Amino acid sequence: MSSTNAPGEEFGGDYRTDLAARAVYSEAAGIGRVMPHAVAVPRDATDVTAIVRWANVTGTPLIARGSGSSMPGGAIGTGTIVDVSRMNAIGLPDVDKHRITVGPGAIRGHVDQAARAVQLCFPVDPSSGAFCTIGGMVSTNAAGARTLKYGATRCWVHALDCVFADGSRGIVRRGAAPPESIPVDRFLADAAPAIREASSHFEHTSLRKNSSGYGLADFARTGELVDLLVGSEGTLAVIVGVELDLAPVAVSTASLLASFASLETAVVATEKARGANASACELLDRTFLDVAARGAPLPTPADTEAVLLIELEGDDRTATGEAAVALATQLRVVGATSVEIGLSPEDEHRLWELRHAASPILSRLDPSLKSMQFIEDGVVPPDRIAEYVRGVRAALAAHDTVGVIFGHAGDAHMHVNPLIDVRRADWRDRVARILADVVDLTARLGGSLAGEHGDGSLRAPLLERTTPPHVLELARRVKHAFDPNGILNPGVKVPLPGQPAFRDIKYDPMLRPLPEQAARVLQRVERDRAYAEFRLEMLERESRTG
Repeated sequence: MSSTNAPGEEFGGDYRTDLAARAVYSEAAGIGRVMPHAVAVPRDATDVTAIVRWANVTGTPLIARGSGSSMPGGAIGTGTIVDVSRMNAIGLPDVDKHRITVGPGAIRGHVDQAARAVQLCFPVDPSSGAFCTIGGMVSTNAAGARTLKYGATRCWVHALDCVFADGSRGIVRRGAAPPESIPVDRFLADAAPAIREASSHFEHTSLRKNSSGYGLADFARTGELVDLLVGSEGTLAVIVGVELDLAPVAVSTASLLASFASLETAVVATEKARGANASACELLDRTFLDVAARGAPLPTPADTEAVLLIELEGDDRTATGEAAVALATQLRVVGATSVEIGLSPEDEHRLWELRHAASPILSRLDPSLKSMQFIEDGVVPPDRIAEYVRGVRAALAAHDTVGVIFGHAGDAHMHVNPLIDVRRADWRDRVARILADVVDLTARLGGSLAGEHGDGSLRAPLLERTTPPHVLELARRVKHAFDPNGILNPGVKVPLPGQPAFRDIKYDPMLRPLPEQAARVLQRVERDRAYAEFRLEMLERESRTG
């Protein structure tokens, strides 16, 4: 059902204002729920241009969105959701240039599959790779386990096809002149000189990854507008096309599972993994292991405090295996209590199964215990990771809350799943207090609140506690230059006056119920991780069968 209040005749996509359609876009993968005013599904870049021009004239906020796997609230909002998931074309890989051009709604796993058909790959590999979109990855500067070797999304983006806030369209390409656009010209005149002048004063230079704030330091270093737009979470432009660089497929891999009796020895071992040019180095904290052990006995000693899962890549199977054996020896020397090596695909898969062991168990816990990801993306300098994990444990314990801690040890970047009992009268206060404690911890350790998921509306109002005032002022200047009317994802990256970290939490049993069919769609999305499915089609199926 399409509304008659569609944004002008030039927009030919679907435009919905009925409650059920709005409800299925009121949630993403994070904790928030915000009911949008409308949902627009553009068919192509021409439709995106039309709706942005309409929004600029009418002052309508637009929230660009892909599969909705966003954690911190960057894909929900009170304005019009612009679902670009139907713009999912994948071009043929350019084997000579190692590049591929895709639509913003292309699924990361499908893009990688297309590249692998010609012995190339898109090496940025978040755990959501089976359903997250390339547009979403670009918007948040997504990363993943293999960032240790390959870096985050930013360094793999060669060009962006953008629709700016005034409705102008242009391609931003590395090494090329910027497109003719009033927002781009305004940025280059008003904000770019100040960014360059402040280049020696940017914080977080000791972090191995960061998706919080705008890419000011990257732009100051390279002068490439691409580096600023990547990670901007749809607040500076709506992305309608992406040209990605690709990498050769690794010939061989080997994996190691190493157990440690203390976090400190695991941190030392992480340095050995980095020195061995590991492609991935994941840490599973004792909190994670305690939950995973509820499902089956673990392949770790009883006194294990932390586990490292490490992957090596190489061009020769024999050499890769030898490198794995050599690294295992180093890990034992620095304190590993056990090390298991996997050289065959089957053995590697078995070792890495532990990384996914907790999720099914969490889903079977008491239904009143909700796994709420509101401190799920902290990153600190590599030598402070043990302090960070212990500090998060202490914050959870201080507020009588169980949590699961795991993440990318090679980048000192950790994910946290607090388990909140929504039967307790003070559960919202405990969420707020845990968040405040961990934000203070992150700031004290010189860290960032977002390693790979972006700020969203959840972390934007917290940035003043981790970011110097002059950097926040530069962010405001960038936002105003590109989007003076504030229509593009307002409240993300740059908070609105008085904006709280969260309002409605979707797990709140006191929230007004959503329409039954929409609620079933969202339950299925969360239960089955069906983020790649088109929400309106899911809703239509529910309408036919419900």
